[in-house]
Amino acid sequence: MNFDAAHLAFIQSHLQRRTGERKGRLERGHRDAEKLFCRNIWWPLEGKFDNLHPEFEVLDWRGLSYFCDFALITSPVKLIIEIKGFGPHVRDMDRQKYCNELNRETFLAAMGFQVISIAYDDVAHRPDLCLTLLRMVLSRYRPEFSPTSMKSVAELEIIRLACILARPLRPIDVETHLSINHRTSVRILHSLCAKGLFSPVTGAEGKHVVRYELHPTAMKRL
Repeated sequence: MNFDAAHLAFIQSHLQRRTGERKGRLERGHRDAEKLFCRNIWWPLEGKFDNLHPEFEVLDWRGLSYFCDFALITSPVKLIIEIKGFGPHVRDMDRQKYCNELNRETFLAAMGFQVISIAYDDVAHRPDLCLTLLRMVLSRYRPEFSPTSMKSVAELEIIRLACILARPLRPIDVETHLSINHRTSVRILHSLCAKGLFSPVTGAEGKHVVRYELHPTAMKRL
């Protein structure tokens, strides 16, 4: 099944199960930006629309209904995805709307949702970046996006550690984070360097490697 047929079936199946405002909101709210996300991001990533809910209704901190662009609901994942255009979400937003949006996202996080905001311009013009970032998010929950070997798991965790610390890593950082010995941490760091994911940094005398700096391309491995 191609994208157009699958997308039509996806929307029709949700319309058939809805009534009242939930149905009306889907008819009115799933427009060009949301369809473009489905075409450029979700379809290349998944090839199906299972467990994805368009115009998903949630309550905000005031008990008022709010419709998110998409929600991914599975046993390990509760993900809210919002496609945000510059106009309505920045240029035309007043102070109260801005406060409401932040309060709603914080409340949803408290309710167990992870909220992902994606710029419409990126969906339209930089879909590969969106794919990479969304895959990184899903890799925390989904086995199909995760490596199967323990070595690969360790390498990914080291990449994430470098992102979190925002500085070159020392072997002791890896030892502490993964609870492994010095020799093992150095061996994995050398492997990451051989793959071009890290670069070795020598000390002041230039004789010994003392740190390992993350290469920007490593982000694509997450």
